[in-house]
Amino acid sequence: MNNQDLNREGYFGEFGGSFVPPELQEVLSYLNDQFQTYKDDPAFKEELAYYLRDYVGRQSPLTYAERLSEAWGGPKIYLKREDLNHTGAHKINNAIGQILLAKRMGAKRIIAETGAGQHGVATATACAMFNMECVIYMGIEDTRRQSLNVFRMELLGATVVPVDKGQGRLKDAVDEALGDLVRNYKNTFYLLGSAVGPHPFPTMVKHFQAIISEESKRQIIEREGRLPDAVVACMGGGSNAIGSFAHYIDEPSVRLIGVEPDQAPTLTQGVPGTLHGFKCLVLLDEEGQPRKTYSIAAGLDYPGIGPEHSYLKVTGRAEYATVTNEEVLEAFQELSRTEGIIPALESAHAIAYAKKLVPTMGREHIIIVNLSGRGDKDVEQVYQMLQQ
Repeated sequence: MNNQDLNREGYFGEFGGSFVPPELQEVLSYLNDQFQTYKDDPAFKEELAYYLRDYVGRQSPLTYAERLSEAWGGPKIYLKREDLNHTGAHKINNAIGQILLAKRMGAKRIIAETGAGQHGVATATACAMFNMECVIYMGIEDTRRQSLNVFRMELLGATVVPVDKGQGRLKDAVDEALGDLVRNYKNTFYLLGSAVGPHPFPTMVKHFQAIISEESKRQIIEREGRLPDAVVACMGGGSNAIGSFAHYIDEPSVRLIGVEPDQAPTLTQGVPGTLHGFKCLVLLDEEGQPRKTYSIAAGLDYPGIGPEHSYLKVTGRAEYATVTNEEVLEAFQELSRTEGIIPALESAHAIAYAKKLVPTMGREHIIIVNLSGRGDKDVEQVYQMLQQ
């Protein structure tokens, strides 16, 4: 990649950009202008800090998983506890940031997509707090897998629209949300939940999720007097991972490791392509169309990935690996038993890979695992799977 590529706004090397209809490009350009105006505005930053502290409950703890570390017989394992945020996941960080931006832009109608439902719940929560109309698109298969979160969204006043096109999963929900934005861009703000989509969405989501690594970097230095040797996070579209990595990207001593489902291995098997208005690594079938994917964790069931992750992969700055459903279920149960923490199935992917990483490292090493969400939403699903 040449420096010109790296300096183009909205691009990470060859990845990113904005490939949308002209009328939508006008909307996205205006959105970017507003984001650039407000993100460093003192009043905006003060209001965001207030809600993150007094509503979300930040900062989130960095918990030393002592029993897990002892059981695995290797490095110290620290858990960045995004599961303790209000609504139970990292998604609220971005939802609050974007809703404050939408408020300043005069928006009254908010739309969003969701897979596992955590972003939908976070968006519905923010809309309830600011009295905005809220429409959430969710694949019909995911509404069945995450029926509890559907009820939570509806309880918060949102309209949940089941999407029965395609596989009825996250990709199809994004398709419908983008279609809504094209039709209603004059009065609608799309509160995109992952670090994907046309510019400026990946940059915005990273900005609001970077608080995860801003805190963990400060916390680990306070606890251990040094940086971690590795940071591990699960991968779907990439929002919790890019937030976990952000403040370590310029620290070459820290390994950055993203963990995908083995049935949705975008970063390990994907090729450059265009999906949902941006260029990224994407899984394609024999006809050049986005490949069908599957994960027991609805939030990771996506055939593409954020453009910055695509860039981190091809440049070698970050590593990406896969785990199996069986390894994830084992990790889900092991963390519950050893630390009294029930993780989201998404987060259990990161725990599962951390266990495989431990034998390659010494006891003097430190691993931070981002615990992106709690497992309340998944307990019934895991119960059913374990009965089979």
